[in-house]
Amino acid sequence: MRQMRLLAESTFSGGARNMAVDCAIAEAVGSAAQPPTLRLYGWQPFCLSLGYGQRLSEVDIEALDARGWDLVRRPSGGKAILHGDELTYSLCLPLDHALARGDVIESYRLISAGLLAALRILGMTAQAAPMAADAARAPTGPACFALSAHYEIAVGGRKLLGSAQLRRGGALLQHGSLPLRGDIGRICDALVFEDGGARERERLQVRQRATTLSDSLGRPIDWTEAALALKQGFAEAFELALVESALSAAERERAVILKNERFGNHDYTAKR
Repeated sequence: MRQMRLLAESTFSGGARNMAVDCAIAEAVGSAAQPPTLRLYGWQPFCLSLGYGQRLSEVDIEALDARGWDLVRRPSGGKAILHGDELTYSLCLPLDHALARGDVIESYRLISAGLLAALRILGMTAQAAPMAADAARAPTGPACFALSAHYEIAVGGRKLLGSAQLRRGGALLQHGSLPLRGDIGRICDALVFEDGGARERERLQVRQRATTLSDSLGRPIDWTEAALALKQGFAEAFELALVESALSAAERERAVILKNERFGNHDYTAKR
């Protein structure tokens, strides 16, 4: 049975460290210093993450500060996500790995099997399908969970788990956000709109198009239960032996550098 390293971090971190750790792992995996790695983690405090190419002008900085929410720019693309009451996963693979084969859309399809298996373990039937042509042509707003993408996980027609991917330095890094509970529309409080009416229209759209795990199941789900399901789902779907481990000393050192120079650096966050 193939092995995969598992990092399950039940002590949550800020946005800059989370992105720095993901990138440090991807670098180590891409150089073959570490094996393929699945990381499960959370965020403290709440953090708004911007896609790599998203403009900082879409963020209401005063609203973020008033709420004590953090801000970070992701290394991957896409639109803004408010990370808080959620489980986040990152998967780092060498580019010759079976789950990384083909283009980005094909690898999304392959990796979605592990996510769908985890949801089945929790008692949910979800779907992952190519993005419809009309969805690709739809107007785009600043919030990720108001938009559709290829092979993202949906239940009852509403987005449940959004993922983004980066390929660099011989590695694939895919990370995704699984909201566990709370108001999926509160992200709109941290974004800039023309007026209050536009904000409320976007909030309504997010609530109509997305959902949380607890709302979908009709019962509370905490991080620990969701993480256990992710572990089991990946192990079963891909016939893996997940080996629990921790960051290496080299990864920890590299993460500190990336946090200081990139993800915790205002100039990097404000680069667009």
